[in-house]
Amino acid sequence: MSTQTVSLTNYRRREANNRLGLWLFLVSDAFVFGGLYVARFSLLGVTQRLEVNQFLGLIVTSVLLLSSFFMNRAETAMAYGDRKNFLRGTLITLLLGILFLVGVVGLEWQILPYGPSQSAAYSIFYAMTGFHAFHVLTGVIFLAIVYRNGRKGQYSAERHWPVEAAAVYWHFVDVVWIFFYPALYLIGTAVVG
Repeated sequence: MSTQTVSLTNYRRREANNRLGLWLFLVSDAFVFGGLYVARFSLLGVTQRLEVNQFLGLIVTSVLLLSSFFMNRAETAMAYGDRKNFLRGTLITLLLGILFLVGVVGLEWQILPYGPSQSAAYSIFYAMTGFHAFHVLTGVIFLAIVYRNGRKGQYSAERHWPVEAAAVYWHFVDVVWIFFYPALYLIGTAVVG
């Protein structure tokens, strides 16, 4: 076997171990998000929800879903060795992630007429959006590192596990929001508290 073949074999072995580790982390993280989800329904049931900005909720959700589209394009581009489209898609995803954070933490939290200390129901809203925003922030940092390394030419069609890991993490965060959005913004009649 050539040195390149041995190196690629070692890379594939490490990649398999890393993939298992990523999925174990995501499963454990899903339990935490699931606990928040259950707490929301335990506190407010299915007939009540907090008074939140419906339009802003729709906008930030659209931004996050659009970011997933571009992350998928970026990952697919790298799998085919298309560095230019990989960089473009990753950068757009990164910027949309920042826009989501600005929408939730920078706008939504600032215009809400209540704070997390007002009641347990309000606390769960801040906990759900805050914990999710933290994951988006870590995803943005992850994407920034992947983007920087991609600009340096560190990925190829054969060796791009970090790109795949960033995409899987990003899609996981988006799927969580798909469950959080209706629970926080759509289900039930708005109540002040």
